[in-house]
Amino acid sequence: MYVQQRPILPRLLAEPLRRAVAAAPVAIVTGARQTGKSTLVRLHEALARRAYVTLDDLEVLNHANQAPGEFLSRNPQMTIDEVQRSPNLLLAIKRAVDDRRTPGRFILTGSANLLLMKRISETLAGRAVYMTLWPLTRRELLGMGTAGSWRQLFEIEQGDWLDLVTAAEAPAESWTEAARYGGYPTPAYHMSDSGNRQHWFAGFASTYLERDVAEFSAIEHLADFRRLMRACCLRLGNLLNQAELARDVGLTPSTAQRYLNLLEVSYQLVRLQAYSLNRTKRLTKAPKLYWCDTGLAMYLSGEPEARGAHLENLILTDLLAWRDSEVRPPEILYWRTVKGAEVDFVIEWKDRLLPVEVKTARKVGYGDARHLRTFLEEYEDLALGGLLLHTGDESFWLSDGVLAAPWWRIV
Repeated sequence: MYVQQRPILPRLLAEPLRRAVAAAPVAIVTGARQTGKSTLVRLHEALARRAYVTLDDLEVLNHANQAPGEFLSRNPQMTIDEVQRSPNLLLAIKRAVDDRRTPGRFILTGSANLLLMKRISETLAGRAVYMTLWPLTRRELLGMGTAGSWRQLFEIEQGDWLDLVTAAEAPAESWTEAARYGGYPTPAYHMSDSGNRQHWFAGFASTYLERDVAEFSAIEHLADFRRLMRACCLRLGNLLNQAELARDVGLTPSTAQRYLNLLEVSYQLVRLQAYSLNRTKRLTKAPKLYWCDTGLAMYLSGEPEARGAHLENLILTDLLAWRDSEVRPPEILYWRTVKGAEVDFVIEWKDRLLPVEVKTARKVGYGDARHLRTFLEEYEDLALGGLLLHTGDESFWLSDGVLAAPWWRIV
């Protein structure tokens, strides 16, 4: 498999990581395996001289498990990769930073959400800053080191949105191609051959199933787990009905729920909650289902061509990367009424709302914004305006308060 060596790309999370290291004793970078966590913490110019160890090395892992205090005392500042492999090490880190709360003492990375892993009891609350590294955004792939223009849309007046969009530096791109290669650095950036990408996705899926998942929980039948992943990837953008999913895949509801939780803990599955002014109700409504990376989702589902849900998913992953780079992260939600009105994404940030609708059409008209207009009428005191993203080339005001823009001018 040919992998082209190219320059290291700047990452959106680099500056938040620098701030976290300067402020807290522990900085923790989590995210799916192969998103670039090790590269980020090893090659960041402010962190490159730190001692670095990985618990993927069995000798290092044994030392960390058998003598955690001695292991941590080897260097005054340490970067420890794949820390989820040694849950007890977190207890030793807690004791070490309680004895001496020096900013930047430890940087930890993990391929699982440590806050959701049942076998990890120590979360380092009050001692650590948590960050999530998602696959590369489109603008990271372009070398810009950013996510889309979401922050700017909140910071400027609605009347200036069109100028912001038309001045965007990111070039046009085929959304179907962008969905196909996704954002994992190796297939998206270092590989140009589609066949090589498929081999990489196959290897990733096998490693994930045979090794990573086994670290979190016992899987009785890997074929069942793989079948559930495929079913999820075929349902991108749909409401998650766990009972129906379990029945279709041939699993008990409890097993399906456990498998879904594992997928979420390991940053594969994304459950998008519903927007409601009542925050409690957000948790009681069915979430929508998405995946962490469109390229991997297409491989797992076996779909040869991208569809509308993949464009939605592409935009969602950009939103998630932006969300997790902010000190005060926004909430990313969807909206649906009992009468059938639906908006793909609702961004809630600083007490304001930005509804976003996604269309694969190259030309959009007034009727395509009807659900956005319904939302704006319902929440006129909170909403900034509406955004309708399409696959064409024109940016224009579609109706009062609704801007139509090419997806590539925003993402």
